[in-house]
Amino acid sequence: MNSDVLVVGSANADLVVAVDRRPAGGETVLGGDTVLSPGGKGANTAVAAGRLGADVALLGAVGDDPYGRLLLDSLRAAGVDTGLVRTSDRPTGIAYITVTPDGENSILVSPGANSGLEPADVDAVFDGVEVMVVSLEVPLPTVEHAVARAAEKGVRVLLNLSPAAKLSPETLARLDVLLVNEHEAAWLTGPGAEFRKLLDLGPRAAVVTLGAAGAVVVEKDATTEVASPKVDAVDTTGAGDAFAGALAASLADGADVVSAAKRAVRVAAFSVTRHGAQPSYPTAADLGE
Repeated sequence: MNSDVLVVGSANADLVVAVDRRPAGGETVLGGDTVLSPGGKGANTAVAAGRLGADVALLGAVGDDPYGRLLLDSLRAAGVDTGLVRTSDRPTGIAYITVTPDGENSILVSPGANSGLEPADVDAVFDGVEVMVVSLEVPLPTVEHAVARAAEKGVRVLLNLSPAAKLSPETLARLDVLLVNEHEAAWLTGPGAEFRKLLDLGPRAAVVTLGAAGAVVVEKDATTEVASPKVDAVDTTGAGDAFAGALAASLADGADVVSAAKRAVRVAAFSVTRHGAQPSYPTAADLGE
């Protein structure tokens, strides 16, 4: 393959239900009609980058079922190369999502085919790749192997530590950019710790997303706050993945981390004004670029 951006990660079908409030343990709450849309952190990231015009490929797995075909159609429509998406004998992953009136979501993921992505699947896929993005809805051994192989090949590595999981010090030290939200940052460094402590874990830079407040870019010599445009959020599903895809696309175009984060904040803010994950992602034209 010869794509500038390689995304290694999950592809899920999102089953989304609007609710007035989330159910407590043992409680039943009635919601709205179920909405089916393509999702998964890997596929979302790839689509976000593709819709911005990046040359991007996804390495992942789907089932031989209608959900898998939905995902492949969405990826291809966004210009994503799906030649590295293999078809598994396991079902396509599914994310069960509830969305409350304030746009916040709760998500339960059944990984399915994503669990079968193996370290060997990552070998020999880095020709022409400038930036690799990896997230953690696929097995950790595969993630760590992908990071090691990309670093060996001189590929810039962006790791989105979501969902939060413990990675080896060697893996963290190979990262060019560690992307976390503020909760994941606290999980890594302890509550109340300064974001600069993220660099003590080994990455050359860290980006912390802060929801409606924007993001913070932490580099060796500077910490930069990046404000978000003010928008009326209707659904935050997939906003972090939109940020990751936009960040990777800009880095592959040669932008520095701060400039890339400024664009990523705009993309994420735009995405929360529409429903769904991939269907909400903007094109460059939507951003006025």
